Amino acid sequence: MIAALAAGFGTGLSLIVAIGAQNAFVLRQGLRGGLVVPVVLVCTLSDVVLIAAGVGGIGAVLKQWPAALGVIGVAGGLFLVGYGLLAARRVVRPAAPIAEPDAFAAPRRTLLTCLALTWLNPHVYLDTVLLLGSVAAGHDGDRWIFGAGAAVASAVWFCALGFGANRLSGVFARPAAWRILDAVIALTMTALGVRMLLSL
Repeated sequence: MIAALAAGFGTGLSLIVAIGAQNAFVLRQGLRGGLVVPVVLVCTLSDVVLIAAGVGGIGAVLKQWPAALGVIGVAGGLFLVGYGLLAARRVVRPAAPIAEPDAFAAPRRTLLTCLALTWLNPHVYLDTVLLLGSVAAGHDGDRWIFGAGAAVASAVWFCALGFGANRLSGVFARPAAWRILDAVIALTMTALGVRMLLSL
């Protein structure tokens, strides 16, 4: 039981700790200090649902319906490219004093963006539903323990990313640092979106 929990935690953490659209968004929210709790909750609960689906065997259904991932891939790719362009525009033309929390988008828009970055990314389904689901199946009776370990890893990571970002607040007190971060986000989002569209 402990071995399955540890395996799930390690596998989940190895998949989620990577430079990606969702992580970049959570980091930016954490640095800005706005809606961090809702954003962390949305990301964590989404992962829990997807991991549970994978452990429960939904991955086998997705394998029989590859067109679903194709549709998600098109929507997600276009969304990521659009988000990347918006980040690039912030680099060139900051609309407000860039370090102020008041420069945030409306809460509804922020949460919808978070949901889109999570659910419109086919790689999320490949990692959580298909890959984690397949590895969990190898643990037989302990597969739900394995899934719980992966879910805990997700919660730990998003909490660390969202709430730990304020440790960098001194660095990001300068507008230039925000412009560099937005440039990195723009490149990351656009590259991921283009790669997603080209891989379909």
